[in-house]
Amino acid sequence: MTSTPEILCIGSVLWDIIGRSSSHMRVGTDVPGRIIRVPGGVALNIAMTLRRQGMVPALLSAVGKDAEGAELLADCRRRGLITDHIYLSEDLPTDRYMAVEGANGLIAAIADAHSLEEAGDKILRPLSNGMLGRADAPYSGLIALDGNLTEALLAHIATDPLFAQADLRVAPASPGKATRLLPLVEAGRATLYVNLEEAGLLCQTEFPDAASAAAGLVARGAKRALVTDGGRLSADGDADAVITRQPPEVMVTRVTGAGDSFMAAHIVAEARGADRDAALKAAQAAAAAHVSGETPYD
Repeated sequence: MTSTPEILCIGSVLWDIIGRSSSHMRVGTDVPGRIIRVPGGVALNIAMTLRRQGMVPALLSAVGKDAEGAELLADCRRRGLITDHIYLSEDLPTDRYMAVEGANGLIAAIADAHSLEEAGDKILRPLSNGMLGRADAPYSGLIALDGNLTEALLAHIATDPLFAQADLRVAPASPGKATRLLPLVEAGRATLYVNLEEAGLLCQTEFPDAASAAAGLVARGAKRALVTDGGRLSADGDADAVITRQPPEVMVTRVTGAGDSFMAAHIVAEARGADRDAALKAAQAAAAAHVSGETPYD
């Protein structure tokens, strides 16, 4: 499809392979359950949620010229996502993510995003070659960026003039990759979406709650920080104030993609003119619907 995007989603576009059981699990547990394969990756999860809520996202990522890649791109286009700007690799396979979830939450996960990492700055070419922007007219719209990019590329984005005019919204791919975002924090250019653990890793400390974590990230240099803490208070902080809100209580049936749903719903709410409190409420509602299973995999 060809259209004008309202937001760019930059990062991982891959297949999620998720095993889920209704039983509590621990290391070595062997239980019955279901195994599904669905389109995923932080950038794609955000894009799908944005599209369901009426925005038109374009994907900037790397996908292999293999059967899995062709199937994934066809699925993205069917969902109304713009795939024209995705880098297609002849020699890199389409990335995958594998997770095991039990009644007690995420048990383990492995993200194989090596193709995205190896593609490097090739995925950003549309921002400089005139398709979406160029040096003398940088892209000035919304960008959702995920932390599956390499540390070097994220550091480059933090200071690259091509991103200077953008409304940059950033999320780590996982706690294990959270520290990759440090250059973006210190550059003071981005709005961060993190959980309490990720905030602590970025600030090299432990925070007792989301409010102190948001304040800590802003003190570290972040333009703005939204911090979640499971069923406890979430926070939205900038240099002027930190606000908090209690998320709705729900039965947790899945966890993969909850943070992506939160971020996407928050972006949509603000794009439609919601104030900070209303946007935070909308983000929490979307995350709650996701973890409770009310939002189906489609």
